[in-house]
Amino acid sequence: MNDAVQPALIPGTTPAAWLGVMGGGQLGRMFAQAAQSLGYRVVTLEPEADCPAGQVADRHLQAAYTDSAALDSMAQLCVAVTTEFENVDACSLARLAQHSVVAPSAENVSVAQDRLAEKRFFVACSAVSGVMPAPHRAIFSAADIDAVPADLLPGILKTVRMGYDGKGQVRVASLEQLHAAFAGMEGVPCVLEKMLPLAYEISVLVARGADGEAVVYPIAENVHRDGILFCTTVPSPDVSAQSAALAQHAALEIIARLGYVGVLCIEFFVLQDGSLAVNEMAPRPHNSGHYTIDACITSQFEQQVRAMARLPLGDARQHSPAVMLNILGDVWFDGGDEQPREPRWDRILALPGAHLHLYGKTQPRRGRKMGHITFVAPTLPQAQQYFAQACALLGIALRAE
Repeated sequence: MNDAVQPALIPGTTPAAWLGVMGGGQLGRMFAQAAQSLGYRVVTLEPEADCPAGQVADRHLQAAYTDSAALDSMAQLCVAVTTEFENVDACSLARLAQHSVVAPSAENVSVAQDRLAEKRFFVACSAVSGVMPAPHRAIFSAADIDAVPADLLPGILKTVRMGYDGKGQVRVASLEQLHAAFAGMEGVPCVLEKMLPLAYEISVLVARGADGEAVVYPIAENVHRDGILFCTTVPSPDVSAQSAALAQHAALEIIARLGYVGVLCIEFFVLQDGSLAVNEMAPRPHNSGHYTIDACITSQFEQQVRAMARLPLGDARQHSPAVMLNILGDVWFDGGDEQPREPRWDRILALPGAHLHLYGKTQPRRGRKMGHITFVAPTLPQAQQYFAQACALLGIALRAE
């Protein structure tokens, strides 16, 4: 990389350098807040005018992610640039890299953008990581479906690109259903993934600096509803010490093999026999890592700033057990009432250890991520108790119907 654009540590007498973030969502917002706390100024590039990151950034470039003039403006201003979502055009990141440090790199992001490339990478890593992805098969045509072995069904058909929060995937139990699902996806490249006997899901946050130093966070146990993260509990109440150690080892091996710089989240399936399968990775801070803001020495967002700015990585220790609740727009609507009403946040904040984070989104919609609440406590059962009380206050069922 070009040494001329490497930022030094930030002495109090030095003017703040600029950091850039591609994307204007809540991840960009929390990244900007972490960067500003370290003395940096932040510019965001996002086509939406009133976006969560743009509301707090020092400068907002309102333009498409592929806008050449905006990209060049960001590159000239910033010593380093990151992305808050993996579906940003990798060519845009490569253009930024001509003048600025880009972390993660366009090459790393491109692997995570493509489910087939990602699975092939996981298979290539398996000799050192010790974990394989689920059995799978590329589906590019109806002929590929006819060649699918019987033991891959039942499975989940997923689009190769542009899938997140449960989008772009369909469960199938037969070749007939597979043909129909593939036709429904209009023939875009897909991957069929065998359904495994899942017990629960975990994620591992890992951060790596340009010098190769890496830190790994505790195991987070996740519950999803309708493909969207519902809650995260840390430390995981169910994972065995052996499985936790293997997942953390695998995460460290994967991030090293990528040559990755920044925060990476890797999701794993824990199967009913206790074994692991690696599911997917997100080349950025992750929803399941929001708890780190309130429960760890160094948050995932500060870690991202440190890595891209060539600062030493922070301490990843967790100082308090935590449960994180995703807040969707549904809680603004009572029953069948379609007029949104602001929830009684005062009742939530009256609960011990409650930390409310709202994302500045003015239009609540069902299924839209509006914020999160992290509950920290001296013990995990206490944090779980406060989480349950908050769900009752917000009218959220503890168990999916």
